[in-house]
Order: sequence, then C-alpha cells, then structure tokens
Amino acid sequence: MSASNTNDKATLAFSSLNLQQDLLKNLSTLGYEEMTPIQAMSLPEMLVGKDVIAQGKTGSGKTAAFGLALLEKLKVKRFRIQSMVLCPTRELADQVAKEIRKLARAVHNIKVLTLCGGTPFGPQIGSLEHGAHIIVGTPGRIEEHVIKGTLKLDDLNLLILDEADRMLEMGFEAALDNIIERTPLERQTLLFSATFPKQIQAISESIMTDPVMVKVSATEDQSNINQHFFHVEDDAHRFAALRLLLLDNPVESTAIFCNTKKETQAVCNALHDDGFSVLALHGDLEQRDRDQTLLRFANKSVAILVATDVAARGLDIDALDLVVNYHIAHDSEVHIHRIGRTGRAGAQGKAISLYSDKEAYKVGLIEDTLEQTIKPELLPSTDVLKNARHQAKMSTIQIDGGKKQKVRPGDILGALTAKSTNAKNTGAEISGKDIGKINVLDIKAYVAVDKKILKLALRKLTNGKMKGRSFKVRHLTV
Repeated sequence: MSASNTNDKATLAFSSLNLQQDLLKNLSTLGYEEMTPIQAMSLPEMLVGKDVIAQGKTGSGKTAAFGLALLEKLKVKRFRIQSMVLCPTRELADQVAKEIRKLARAVHNIKVLTLCGGTPFGPQIGSLEHGAHIIVGTPGRIEEHVIKGTLKLDDLNLLILDEADRMLEMGFEAALDNIIERTPLERQTLLFSATFPKQIQAISESIMTDPVMVKVSATEDQSNINQHFFHVEDDAHRFAALRLLLLDNPVESTAIFCNTKKETQAVCNALHDDGFSVLALHGDLEQRDRDQTLLRFANKSVAILVATDVAARGLDIDALDLVVNYHIAHDSEVHIHRIGRTGRAGAQGKAISLYSDKEAYKVGLIEDTLEQTIKPELLPSTDVLKNARHQAKMSTIQIDGGKKQKVRPGDILGALTAKSTNAKNTGAEISGKDIGKINVLDIKAYVAVDKKILKLALRKLTNGKMKGRSFKVRHLTV
C-alpha cells in the first residue's frame, strides 16, 4: 500500500487538476475555489485511475472529491451503470446523490439513481429499467437488486465505499461481499472512512489493487474547533451538567451525541420535559420519522438534536454551532469525527465533552491522538438555570404534494408571498426573508417559516392553490 504525504503543499486550486472545463466552470459558480486537504491529496491519484483509501471526517470535502473523480471518468453517451457509491444510511445516500447532481449541473443528461431501503421496491425496478449512469445506495437494498437481477453491474468501472467503517459496524460486511462479487475485476475502487479499524484494512486488501492511502491528520482537522472537557460524578450529575452547559451556550444548532439508542431517547425526553426544543435520532425510529427529524434540524425548526453516531451519518448541517459528547465515544477517532461536525467550512467551532472517572482513560487516548494536554474546566454557575431554554426560530409546514404532483420550490414560495386579494387581509403579507429552506420530495414537500408568521403561512397554503389545485398542509410539532 503506497501513501500520499499529508504535508505536500502543492497548489490547492481546482484549476490545477486535469478536469473537464465544464466541471471547472461549475465548481467556480458553486464557490469551490481551493481544494480541502483531503481533496488535494486524493483527487490527483483518483483522476489517474488509482485505487485510493482516504481517511477524513464528515465535512472534509470527501464527497466532492470522489464526486469529481466519478464525473471526470463518466462517459455520458454510454447509457450504462458505470459508477456506484455505497453508503451506510439512506440519509447519507441522499446527501451524496444531491452533491453529485450539484457537481454535474454543467454536464447534460447525467442520470443519478438512489436505491435505499425504507422506500418501495417496485418503483426502483421501474427506474432501473429506464437506465442510469450512477447508482447511490445502501448495501441492503442494492444487494436485493443484484440478487433479483434487477441491477446489472457488468459495465461498472468505478466502485466507491463511503463511510466504510460504519457499513461494517452496521453488519453490512456480507452484503458488501455479495455486491462486490458481482462487479467486474477490472475496476477502480475508492474507499472512504472516518476511522481505520483492522476490518477496513482486511477488506481493502481483498478488493483493492495497490491502493494509495491518504489521511488528514487529526490535529490539522481540528485546528478551528475549541474543545472543552467537564468532569462529572455520576449519571444524575451528567444530565445536570448538560443542562447547565446548554443554558450557558444559547446557540442556534446543537448536536448531542450518545453511545446508545436508549440513552439517546432518555436524554431527549428529559430535555423536552425541561422545555428545550429537541428531537432524537436513532435506529429505532421509523424511516419517515428519521427523515423528518433530520430535515427539521437542518432547516432550524429544532434547536437540539440528540443522536447516536450511526443515525447521524449523513447529517449535513452547514452551521452546527455546538457539539456535545454526553459520554466520551468508544474510540478516539469517533470522537474526532463527532466534533468535526462543528467548525465546518473554516468557521470556528465548539465542542463540549462530559466524562466520569471510568472514562478518564478515553480522555487520555484523545490527548495522545490530538497531541495536547486536556484539563477539565469548571461547570457554569447554577445562575444560568434562570436562562431561557433553547427554542428554534423556525417552524416546519408539511405539504401533501411533491415532485409527482409537479410541485416546485418556486410554487411554494409564490403561494406564501402572493399578495392577498381580500381587502381584509391587506398588510398580512409574508416576506421572502421569513421563509427558510424548502424541500420537495416525491409526494411531500416541507417549508420552514419564521414562527411569528406560522399561522398566516398555514392559512395562505390552505386557502391558496399551487399548480391549480389545493393541497393539505399541517404544522409539524416537536
């Protein structure tokens, strides 16, 4: 296995790469000027066709890295499945597909198809029959398709395993083996992983050819994140400490990481009972509830998300103000991956970690990894208990109509901002600045609106029309 030097300071401009001009122009319009460290180290190797193992956290730019390599290699006129990206969760698969489509905007007629569990099998068969260039999906559902013969991989020349460590943690090793057996031997393989356990090394040796290893060092990765550690006595003290710290840090978006599903739900329930705007995200939730939870946290309709590591894969929040480790992660690399969700895109981030005497050895491992001494800080005074609980600025409205009903974001925006024709309602108008993210899915759509205009927005959407028809709407409450 060869290695790429992480200290190589070659030019970071995307224009220095051997990429199609259309891709470079699109990168410029997207505001992508300079490569992140993982992009600078991996893209040149991927573009010349080498197998690559890349280790880096969420937010390091890895999706854009393999997305560009994929698009550069793709032959659009050859309407066959040429590339496939395997992801541990549906949320991450959706995020990856979205990023690839964004990178491919300047290249016409590229079809990206997402294949994940939690959605009906039949329509996916229909979509496969119509053909695609790129498949993005979860191992379980893709395995189903290859076994049934509805997904043919004979023309595949690029296989990407994204967040491979989590796929193994979730028990997908047999499914991965089954899928990879059905891919051509003559292919390029890219493996991305936040951590690098022995299982990853074993799987890379069996499916890759002389891979190049690239790794962004932990200290380089965390340079813009302020970390704070607090010692707690027991579980009762741990929750009391969490409450004090949340009240002392009144930010817009906080993610709290727990080690188990049971603990995740218990912490969420306790915070909710105490008046915080909070939702839980873990594997015991129905897929629909997981999707809605992620959507509402991303559009600022919920202030706090309590999550397990696996469920939070695919969490794509541009400005996550604070990360809290309710317990220290089982592995120091997982700790680094968790806190890497704050301080994205060069912004200053903040991470808080709670630990007991039993977890002190884990803090020691983090010290070794980060090459710095960690000292516990004093908890805030109980004076902060009189502070207001975190409340979200926005509310989410669900609309019972989506892409299949030809609803577009512009239709929703237009319905909300349309001038009232009723003289009694003059002055009761909605400005564009009161409207947040709009997400249009297949048969549903969601729009975030400022809480102060929620009732008016519900009234406008209920009484108004989109595409010449009325749709049922409802407010999603915590």
